Amino acid sequence: MTRRRGRIFPVLIAVSVVFFIARRNGRQSAIAERSASDSIGGGRYVAEVQEGLGASVAILLDQSGSMEDEPASGGKTPKFVIARRALAEVLAQTDSFVARQPGFPVNVGLYVFDSGVEQVLPIAPFDRRSIEVALERLPTPGGNTAIGDAMQLATRDLYRAGTIRKYLLVVTDGENTSGREPDEVAREIARRSEGAVKVFLVAFDIDAGKFAFVNEVRGTVIEARNAVALRAGLDTLYRGRILAEAVDAGETLPTATPDRSPAPAAAPATAPSRPR
Repeated sequence: MTRRRGRIFPVLIAVSVVFFIARRNGRQSAIAERSASDSIGGGRYVAEVQEGLGASVAILLDQSGSMEDEPASGGKTPKFVIARRALAEVLAQTDSFVARQPGFPVNVGLYVFDSGVEQVLPIAPFDRRSIEVALERLPTPGGNTAIGDAMQLATRDLYRAGTIRKYLLVVTDGENTSGREPDEVAREIARRSEGAVKVFLVAFDIDAGKFAFVNEVRGTVIEARNAVALRAGLDTLYRGRILAEAVDAGETLPTATPDRSPAPAAAPATAPSRPR
């Protein structure tokens, strides 16, 4: 009898291990299926952290091979050098904005895309030196152009940044050649964010008409044929729209200040007031 129990015990252990592995794999498979469903076009985006006042901006910079060329309008400076300089100059204005609006946080993240997407800097409180160093250390461009994939990844991160206002600022010199189509992604973002994520795009050395889908989702696309136009376009979108928009909107968060206005004369003395 004892010998028989000795044979059964290892069998029970083996069965338990197999059951545990199958259950774990089932959970992992379910998680993967939910993630796939979410990326294909699930329901409304939900913030992963508590959100408050402020603006979060995901900068998406084209790092494809064509950015190594010079602009068609002339000049001897490669487009990637022009774009990096322009971004550094425009983003530097954030310091003075934050100084004037100390209670209004501004988060900035940097992403580059070629055949794939890389998060260079996470979306976090603006740090001028970190942005400048990150832009200086980017490698020489190469590869295809995955605009849609970059938009999708950055939008997910915007919902972890903790601010009500969310923006994608894209700088590209070419049409999508890798991954998901940006028009499809833009419409999905508009639907799932219910307009909370705004898309701004600078078409650098390329016809802005190729990105008409941005206007269709109530975003803005600007064409820039040279360095001066790129700097001006980025300034218009970043300082003139992103930084100014949220403050001008007069957003406020609910406060604990009691309502001291007199109660209506006709209201019953025992009726509890209902917060609006």
